[in-house]
Amino acid sequence: MAEKIIILGSEGQVGTDLAAKLRSEYGDSNVLCTDIKHADSSKTDLGPYQELNVMDRNALKDVFSKHKPTMVYHLAAMLSATAEQFPRKGWDLNMEGMFSVFDACLDHDVKRVFWPSSIAVFGPTTPKENTPQHCVMDPNTIYGISKLAGERFCDYYFNRYGLDVRSIRYPGLIGWKALPGGGTTDYAVDIFHKALQDNKYTCFLKSDTSLPMMYMDDAIKGTIDITEAPAEEIKIRSSYNISGVSFDPETLANAIEKEMPGFTIDYDIDHRQKIADSWPSSINDDEAHSDWNWKPEFDLEAMVKEMLTRLSQ
Repeated sequence: MAEKIIILGSEGQVGTDLAAKLRSEYGDSNVLCTDIKHADSSKTDLGPYQELNVMDRNALKDVFSKHKPTMVYHLAAMLSATAEQFPRKGWDLNMEGMFSVFDACLDHDVKRVFWPSSIAVFGPTTPKENTPQHCVMDPNTIYGISKLAGERFCDYYFNRYGLDVRSIRYPGLIGWKALPGGGTTDYAVDIFHKALQDNKYTCFLKSDTSLPMMYMDDAIKGTIDITEAPAEEIKIRSSYNISGVSFDPETLANAIEKEMPGFTIDYDIDHRQKIADSWPSSINDDEAHSDWNWKPEFDLEAMVKEMLTRLSQ
């Protein structure tokens, strides 16, 4: 039986790349992309697309009934910096949207569902270096609080209802197909656009703010790998740590300058610094390595070269 896949929130940073990869693997007709954004030709020309609000349970039910998915990737969420501006909206979308999707999966016998968590679940008293899988988690942002609550509900829906939920804690993600989407780590995407446009960048984080990052190709690989792994390999039903490479803005700027001599960076610190200060600087992902053989492929140098090449094209 062929897999039938629905991606919810397909127009975001992760969804854009995930849709392309899944369609290449399973065929265009077997992957339905949905998002709250209007269904214009730029989306529908790439494959099946439907405008959908995950908060609308009736509309969600209709989509599931029509397309009968075997796998669902639920990516619709409000990210960290945006959720801090609209905290109640951020909580409602991130939590009620999750309940709507998980309940629809139960009602329609969906085999597997992927839901992304984030390093935002960690907080000020979490160990900053080599942050372990199990530790103190005291997030102080709406995004982080909703993701921590969501992790607990992933575990709850698996143990209470048997819903096969898979999840990973994304670090900052860096990709070339989508523009920055309101996250605290999005400086590491915007810097490449500004480098090619102006050969300079003004960063909203301090020069030595080290954060866990990952090239988008690795994030997509991890997302698909955990979702396609045999159920018995998934030992953690809240969310897995995964790690790529950690760096600060100054280190990234230096790596770009090696490829683009004359590139410069300066700093204009804003409210996102406080968010970044509460997050880890590096992540331990031993459990993901041992349970389902997670392994990233891109280091900092390879990522910088790939981003500049792709965006130049």
